[in-house]
Amino acid sequence: MTSLAEQLQTELAFAITIADAADAVTLPRFAARNFTVDLKANQTEVTEVDRGTETVIMDLIRAQRPHHAWYGEEHGSGGDTDAEFTWVIDPIDGTSNFVRGVPVWATLIGLVHRDHGPVLGVVSCPTMATRWWGYQGGGAFCNGHPIHVSDVASLYDAHLSVTANAEWNRIGKSQNISRLTQTVKRVRGFGDFWQHMLVAQGAIDVSVDGIGLEPYDIAALVPIVQAAGGTITDRTGTADWRADNVVASNGLLHNDVIAILNS
Repeated sequence: MTSLAEQLQTELAFAITIADAADAVTLPRFAARNFTVDLKANQTEVTEVDRGTETVIMDLIRAQRPHHAWYGEEHGSGGDTDAEFTWVIDPIDGTSNFVRGVPVWATLIGLVHRDHGPVLGVVSCPTMATRWWGYQGGGAFCNGHPIHVSDVASLYDAHLSVTANAEWNRIGKSQNISRLTQTVKRVRGFGDFWQHMLVAQGAIDVSVDGIGLEPYDIAALVPIVQAAGGTITDRTGTADWRADNVVASNGLLHNDVIAILNS
């Protein structure tokens, strides 16, 4: 019987193929600036490139992994609801950046196991010529080089990236965000996928995202951060890739961060 780790090695190769196909669509359109922009019902931006990229990805999955299920931001879900594996796709994470010409956006490709949750992730940012990946039992990598979280053990020495959107204020936790930023050594706002990948590669120590995320914003991040030795949960400290928020850290600082966010 094929082990999960062996299966994931095969699925990683397929996920890289998906990322290559996505980059071939997104990067030229970003450079050319020739796309339309609409607003969804929730008032978030979406472009024809988001939709077209997800179509390309889902066509590959349906053709090459017909026994798998899939779930994407733009076209919803499909496939066998009892499938062992489900692909969770965000064709462009950071659409607002994409629209405004900010080169910080990526395609997120997550593979979720029926029993084990997110087990493989690929994050591809073609404008940076950078791609991160990781899977359960297989380590984490950036452009093929192994990565690992930092060993900073004190918040007073920590570098933090935070997205303090209005939803933090709505739930009455803006003061907690403020306290956290005043506790650490350095604060930046790298945003979206990038801050969590910087945690995975040890460049920063903690990332706190905005509230209002969806599963496709999170699924691909989880295996990479975990495979790099980090911890990734929601703001309450619960490991839940379906949550509306994500906090990633090197693990050493996680309990302290969660305590401040919920004090």
